[in-house]
Amino acid sequence: MVEIAWFNKLREKLNPAQDDMRDIYGDTQYTTVPKASRQSAYTKLEVVNRGVNLIVDSSAGIKVDIGDKLQDRVTPSAMRPKTLDKLLNFSPNPYQTSDVFKRNIYTDLVLEGNAFIYFDGAYLYNLPASEVEILIDENTFISGYTYNDVDFKPEEIIHVMENSSLSIFRGQSRLVSAADAINAIGTLTNYHTDYFKNGAVPGVILSTPNNLSVRNKEKILKEWGVNYSVSKGGKRPMILDGDFTVDTLGTDDPRELDFKESIETYEGRVLSALGVPSILLSSGNNANISQNSKMFYQMTILPLIERVNARLERFFGYDIKPVLGGVSSLQPDLKELGSYYTSLVNSGIMTRNEVRTILRLPPSDSEIADELILPANIAGSNAQGTSTDDSAEGRPTTTEE
Repeated sequence: MVEIAWFNKLREKLNPAQDDMRDIYGDTQYTTVPKASRQSAYTKLEVVNRGVNLIVDSSAGIKVDIGDKLQDRVTPSAMRPKTLDKLLNFSPNPYQTSDVFKRNIYTDLVLEGNAFIYFDGAYLYNLPASEVEILIDENTFISGYTYNDVDFKPEEIIHVMENSSLSIFRGQSRLVSAADAINAIGTLTNYHTDYFKNGAVPGVILSTPNNLSVRNKEKILKEWGVNYSVSKGGKRPMILDGDFTVDTLGTDDPRELDFKESIETYEGRVLSALGVPSILLSSGNNANISQNSKMFYQMTILPLIERVNARLERFFGYDIKPVLGGVSSLQPDLKELGSYYTSLVNSGIMTRNEVRTILRLPPSDSEIADELILPANIAGSNAQGTSTDDSAEGRPTTTEE
């Protein structure tokens, strides 16, 4: 009874600043990224689409390992590890594969800065982040969530959020910091497209020493359009009459406007905001692509995955870690890999068959393949064993012996 009373007293100790924070941030938190602009950038700009997809596909392809139960966590579900493994790695619900489900989650997280997962007690469902409203409680923290007039309790939603300087309740999209660069790319692209449209700049100049009336000018332009149709590739002319001459004050030549260099500069800023090394999207034979790929996983993908896994750990109460054995970018080369596993076997950390299992090789039938080697620096182990059983505890066998 005393223990229960202590626990209830602990639960009643609320944050005294919560009411003030609710007044500051409001009682409802909506998305901070306009849906139209986000969809337009992702759909129309190649650098945004490719950068976001690179993050999403790389993150969604990594499975998770379900570890031990976290004894200090109070969870809403007494789910078994095998059931949780099936939900997170194979089939989150009867309608989606794990790959599709995860890609939806990470797409929301990158584009909108938030991801919302609904757990109905048996299955997991993704709620599109742009339509979810967060209801702020005046005493605790979150009082609930609303999606298109459908209300959810706090214990039914797994909310994953990006970092934000605007709110402690809702994350902020990474693309917000690159908004100026995205707008600049759109402006440059549109201008470059308009330049090649007939009539964007004068392609022909008609000059005459006589002063022409407005009516005559319109007649000439009309006749020119009939004979040299703009829709068929003709150029719209400019008429200079009297003593008017043309003098160049600027340039409209795309070779002199540095379109390519300017766009590449802004694209680099977008990729930097996303956390994608620009070299990964560049063509050609790049000597440092392996190191940049490794950095991409270590600095962008793994922190993003850990952010999701931390919320899943909190919700389900199990130790959840990413399985990185199949990620080639995080593996050493074959020579280093061979030396690494050889040292683990010779130091007695792993058996031969354990290493063969990791390398996806069939197990060895040798009697010593499942026994640990006793390291040579341990007293009594320096002498080579003579029997089959003792050989597993001797110093590592070399070719000279």
